[in-house]
Amino acid sequence: MRSPSEFRKGKPGFYPDQSVYAEFACAELGLEFRDLDGGSGLLVSLASRNKSIQFGAGRSSWYPQNNATASTLAYDKYFTDRILQAAGVPTLGGDYFFLHARHHAHRPAGHERSDAISYFRALGDSTFVKPLTGSRGDFAQAVYGEAALARYLDEVTRYYDAVLMQRIVEGTEYRVFLLDDDALFCARKHPPFVSGDGVQSLRDLLAAHNEVLRARGLSPVALTLDDPSLDIVPAKGERREIPGRMNLSAGGTMVLAAAPSDRAVALARQAARALGLRVAAIDLFVDIGRDPDDIAVIEVNSNPSIRLLENSGRGDLILTIWRHTLSAMGLL
Repeated sequence: MRSPSEFRKGKPGFYPDQSVYAEFACAELGLEFRDLDGGSGLLVSLASRNKSIQFGAGRSSWYPQNNATASTLAYDKYFTDRILQAAGVPTLGGDYFFLHARHHAHRPAGHERSDAISYFRALGDSTFVKPLTGSRGDFAQAVYGEAALARYLDEVTRYYDAVLMQRIVEGTEYRVFLLDDDALFCARKHPPFVSGDGVQSLRDLLAAHNEVLRARGLSPVALTLDDPSLDIVPAKGERREIPGRMNLSAGGTMVLAAAPSDRAVALARQAARALGLRVAAIDLFVDIGRDPDDIAVIEVNSNPSIRLLENSGRGDLILTIWRHTLSAMGLL
């Protein structure tokens, strides 16, 4: 079997991961792969002798075995939370708040920006906040103090309509990837970091890290400009973790690992079933507050990235996922 990375060679840097894996799967399974957008990978077709299906990058779903209702419900973090709570799945809770006055007449009271301030105070002037329908860790961060919250909301208002605010918890983060009820793999998630060179200050290293994030269309790490600790020069090779979001796109890392517990896998399955998803990546906190029995679902991803598998040399699992997709769509 050829490596998925072989199909990435010669592609432009923006070429979508899943288009690489689609071409790889077609080569392995005897199907035809066609790029419909001049080699960009943004619109592709996969075909057998009798049938073809199309995939698009960006917000398009790469897992058509997930129906549209399930996928769009999972896309809304508050709706997902409410569905999981109704199903008895422990979550981080939280509430949503709109950032613009438009469409005010079409929503219930209690969810305006002014209400966010009251909710923030009830959380003890600290919260983990993220866009209600965001992805890739964009603008997902902990916020402390009303002044910092006001700055955050002013900035995120430029890009999103609403945010979800939750209590801040500490735990170990895992991802469980499910195909129907099969836990295909689990991964341990780790935060991004910068590595010292013995010359640049932490402030400079973070500024360079932020430039990379901006180039990817993601929000930068929030810096307190007058924080003297940012002027420290880390030793060469010294790693400084950046707490908060752990998304791969934001510089985080994931490592394939054994499931943290049978209960964590069972909760992941329960979450996917509650939303009606056949393919899902469930992010969970385990050992919350160092309590091994305290587990909560963070998010449910209905269109998850699988770059981890390519990076880990697990083309076999990529092929398993695509075989499931193509079989569901009648191409195999």
